[in-house]
Amino acid sequence: MKLYSDDPSKTMRLSTSFNVKKETIHNWRDNLRLHCYPLEKYLPKWPSTPSSFKDIVSNYCIQVRQLGFRLQEAILASLGLDKESLKMCWENKGNIWPVNYYPPCPEPELTYGLPASTNPNILTILLQDLQVAGLQVLKDGKWLSIKPHLDALVINIGDQLHALSNGKYKSVWHRAIVNSDKARLSVASFLGPCDNAVIGAPKILTRDGSPTIYRDFTYAEYYKKFWSWNLDEAHCLELSKN
Repeated sequence: MKLYSDDPSKTMRLSTSFNVKKETIHNWRDNLRLHCYPLEKYLPKWPSTPSSFKDIVSNYCIQVRQLGFRLQEAILASLGLDKESLKMCWENKGNIWPVNYYPPCPEPELTYGLPASTNPNILTILLQDLQVAGLQVLKDGKWLSIKPHLDALVINIGDQLHALSNGKYKSVWHRAIVNSDKARLSVASFLGPCDNAVIGAPKILTRDGSPTIYRDFTYAEYYKKFWSWNLDEAHCLELSKN
C-alpha cells in the first residue's frame, strides 16, 4: 500500500479504479503499474517481494518489447512507411507494465471491471488469465468475448497508432468484466512513443487527397489529457480532431 498513488506521472504506483477523484462510480479493479524502459533505470526501484519478481518481470518485459518492435515494423510497412520516416516517434519508445486485478464481485450483474475504453499508447500486448475470461472487444456494434488461449497474446491497437495512420488502423474499444466467485488477473505491456514525440499523420497517407483527421500533438500532451478524462466520456482522441 505504500505504492498507492493517484498520480499517473509516477513510474511505479498502485491504484484503484481509474480516476477516483473525478468518478462518481468507481470501477472494479486494482492496478499495479511499473515503467520498464530503460530497464536499468527502473528495475532497482521495483518491489523486491517475492524474490523472483524482478527476474521474471524484467525478462518478460524484454521479450514483449522485442515482439512489439516486430509488430510495429510490420504495421509501418503495411502503411508504406519505414522506421526512418517516423524515427522521432518510434525510437526509444516507453514501456509500461500494468497488472490489473479484478476481485470477485458479489453482484457482477451491477458492474464491469472497467467501462469501455481505448488505450492511449501505440500497442498493447496482453497476457490473459487462463482460468477466467474477462475481456470483451467491440466489433461491428457488438461486444465479443475474447477467450484466453494457452501461449497466446492479445494485441490491441492504441490511440497513437490510430492518429498516426490517419484512421487506417483503429484503436480497439474494449472492456473488462468481473466474475462472481473468481478473481481475475491480466498482465499487459503498453508500448508508447517517447513523451516529446509529435504524433501526426505523415504526408504519404494524405497524398490521395484524404483530409488529416487529427491535428498534431505530443504524446505527453495526450497522456496527460487521457488521465484527466473519465472512461465513460467520449473518446479522448476526439479532442484532437481537426
